[in-house]
Order: sequence, then structure tokens, then C-alpha cells
Amino acid sequence: MNQTPEQLSAELYDISVPDWDGEIDFYLDLARQTQARGQAVLEVGCGTGRVAIRLAQEGAKVVGTDLSEEMLYIARTKNAEIRWVDGDMRTLDLGETFGLIIVPGHSFQFMLTPEDQVKALETFKRHLTSDGILVLHLDHQSVDWLGDLLGVLGGKFERSKDIEQPRTGHMIRRAHAWTYEPSTQTATVVSKWEEVNEEGSIIQTWTRTPMQLHCVFRFEMEHLLLRTGFEILVLYGDFFKNELTDKSSEMIWVARKK
Repeated sequence: MNQTPEQLSAELYDISVPDWDGEIDFYLDLARQTQARGQAVLEVGCGTGRVAIRLAQEGAKVVGTDLSEEMLYIARTKNAEIRWVDGDMRTLDLGETFGLIIVPGHSFQFMLTPEDQVKALETFKRHLTSDGILVLHLDHQSVDWLGDLLGVLGGKFERSKDIEQPRTGHMIRRAHAWTYEPSTQTATVVSKWEEVNEEGSIIQTWTRTPMQLHCVFRFEMEHLLLRTGFEILVLYGDFFKNELTDKSSEMIWVARKK
């Protein structure tokens, strides 16, 4: 069966994107607190349900929303009891509020402009209870890596680890090429896959439409949260609640409505 690049990406997501260290326990702790208050959890950018399903398994009432129909299809096959909603984080309107909203896996970085960022944050605020908590997981930008994208690495395809396609058992070879546009802080990745059969022959190839991510810097995010009426409770450099340092690879923002 021929698949679109988007379908293949969704099918391979769970085995190609591992959990961040400490991530699930971090969200579980917040979800338990939310559950104790009798409130529900909203995951924005839920993808295939990697996080939402495990929160639900621990008793949390969870709603998951994503813009990718292909990702949501996988999520629904994994858990039919969770409410999965096809929606854009800039315009989502569920008509209800949540005690916890989480945006894992750098999904907020799909907001490429200040207008998109503000619309998304206003959506989150509108869906929070008065005592609700927002958690945003962002990449802590490596200036060295971004600089390399302006030089030797820019547009160059680099191999990722091969993975096995669960449906066919065939190996999938992956390669990604990144570029960076400093004037808009936009990183763009082009992904290619090759399906290889038992004899080592390439039987199918895919190239995905370029995917853009906004490279958010620390004080940019702080200004955005304050601009949209949030109070920043804490900023962590990892899911073990360590402070943000120069060596941190992640930013975990925890905020609430003012």
C-alpha cells in the first residue's frame, strides 16, 4: 500500500521520537494534582497520543488535539476512549476549560510569527480554569548548531538511525536536511525516507514537504507570556526541574493566568 509522507511519518512517530528524560513523570505529577481538583487535562499538539494516553492510563481525564489528521488516526487506533479533536491551536474553541494544558514536544514552535504565537497563547488562556496551569516545552536553541546551518550543515542531508516499519517489518532509512533563516528565526527541515526490503533493495521512497519551526529564545518567550496575560511560575532547563543553564537543551515553561 502506497502511503503519503504524512501517513508514513505518523506511523513511524512513536518509534522515531522517544520520550525526553523525566518527561512523563513530570506531566503525570501535574496531571494527578489536576485530577485531585476534579479538573481535566488538555494536550495541544498531541500527535499520536504519546503523552495523553499515559496520563489517561493513570486516571486523568484527557482531551487531545492536533492539526494532523494522520497523527490523530494513529491516536484513535491506540485509544478510542480519549476524546481526540482535530484543531488548530490558534483557533481552537472547545467550549470548556481545563485545569492543566500541556504543549509537549516543541509543538508551540510551529507558530512561526508573533501573530500566530499570540493567537495560540490566547487560545490556551481561554481554555484554562482560573487556577489552571500551562506548560510549554520548547527547544533551548543551540547557537552553535544554528550557526552551522548557515555554513557546512545548511541543506546537507544527514542520515538518522534506521528504524523498522512496524507494519511491514522492512527497514526505513531516514535522512534530514536543515536550513536556518536568521531574519525570521525559522529553521526548515526536509525529510526523506527509503523503504528497504529483505534483499536490500529500495522499494519505495518518500520526501516530505519542508517543515518549518520557529526558534524561540528565552526572553522572547517571557515577553510573549507576559503580553498575553500569563504569570510565569517557573522556567526549568529539563524535566527534572533543574534551572535553565547555558548547557540546557530544553526549556519547560510553567505559567498561569494573571
